[in-house]
Amino acid sequence: MKFCQTVYVDEFTNGILDPNEQMTKGVKDGGRIIANTAPGCWGPMITPAIKGGHEVTKPVYVEGAEIGDSVALFIESIKITSIATSSGNDHPIDGRYISDAFIAAKCPHCGKVNPDTEIKGIGQNAIVCKNCGAVVTPFEFTNGYTIAFDQQKGLGITVNQEISERIARDGRKFMCIPDRSIQNPVVTIAPHDMVGTVSRIRPMLGQLGTIPSRAFPDSHNAGDFAQALIGAEHDYAMTKDEIKDRTDGHMDINFVREGVWVICPVKVKGAGVYLGDMHAEQGDGEIAGHTTDVAGIVQLKVKLLKNFTIDGPIILPLEEDLPYLAKPLTKEEKERALKIANAYGMNEIEDSLPMSFVGTGTNLNEATLNGMERAAKLLDITVPEVMNRATITGAIRIGRNPGVVTVTFLVPKSYLKHDMFINILENHYSN
Repeated sequence: MKFCQTVYVDEFTNGILDPNEQMTKGVKDGGRIIANTAPGCWGPMITPAIKGGHEVTKPVYVEGAEIGDSVALFIESIKITSIATSSGNDHPIDGRYISDAFIAAKCPHCGKVNPDTEIKGIGQNAIVCKNCGAVVTPFEFTNGYTIAFDQQKGLGITVNQEISERIARDGRKFMCIPDRSIQNPVVTIAPHDMVGTVSRIRPMLGQLGTIPSRAFPDSHNAGDFAQALIGAEHDYAMTKDEIKDRTDGHMDINFVREGVWVICPVKVKGAGVYLGDMHAEQGDGEIAGHTTDVAGIVQLKVKLLKNFTIDGPIILPLEEDLPYLAKPLTKEEKERALKIANAYGMNEIEDSLPMSFVGTGTNLNEATLNGMERAAKLLDITVPEVMNRATITGAIRIGRNPGVVTVTFLVPKSYLKHDMFINILENHYSN
């Protein structure tokens, strides 16, 4: 394989993250990945041929990455290319899927699983089976909207029926769907339940990670959505123990945005860096289950961390996105704290910096415990100590409801034994 300083990615998986599929592109340690990402969620959800619920980029091999290492990814830029999109709360339609509508959509007329489709007109019934012509969309909106963005991609406004239908008739153009993407544009459905709502735009990545050690549907590469795989009736069914092979690349954490480091576990040789599911904006929790899926251009810097073994992602957020208690201490605060210590006969205080540990699970309680256990294992401390530190120097925050959180707190640098990671941490939060 040829390893390049800069790798361009514009090809996509069919929704499955498969460690047995050969990676065709390789990036050097210290190199960059530039990707034209396809919209996630709704477009793939109404495209039965996509088997994972999302359409993420094909994975990139990182030179020298071995199982037990980590890959640090710095998001240098995120740029939205879509002009408009549609989204909203979903409801699966009975009879149009086997076990899981995200993975095994089925034509209700001819019975074909994951059929190819074509678009005839606009609206909820526009997407039909190529084999027999029956309406095949496995999801419908319970409440949906179409949103258009300003030229600067700083604001969006939800539009009325007339404009939604105008956008629907030229969906791929308005969504700027990449040429190699096979998804049906969600704007085809033209939802318009909310009109005139204004939203601030702040793009982030819902998917950013590395390939799991077994084949996972991409939207289910997380501890909450993976629960639907347990005992399922499709090809990607797993046991409870097998879902531990995930890498939690599907985080939907809204501060995974430009200027942030995401450190990802390496569970297969070469790591397999993939990304997608760009959102124009998202409130904490993504409580509707979906937000504004857009296409865009992302540039990542890649740094290999040898022998830095983690089970799930670690995020180094922007300082402005940190909980108040987890912000790095200022020089003046350190001086004041040292005076308190001296007054009681102590000579030093902890030298600490913030880290956010991602935890996932069946529900938010399980996800919180998972994040705390990951932190405790890496730092070689107890979960009760993590609890104390997150309480007085950090916070637990919801990434995605029902089961993704971040456990964020100030970590003493003396707890960290990996010089390269410490260097990244110090440089990221240098005053």
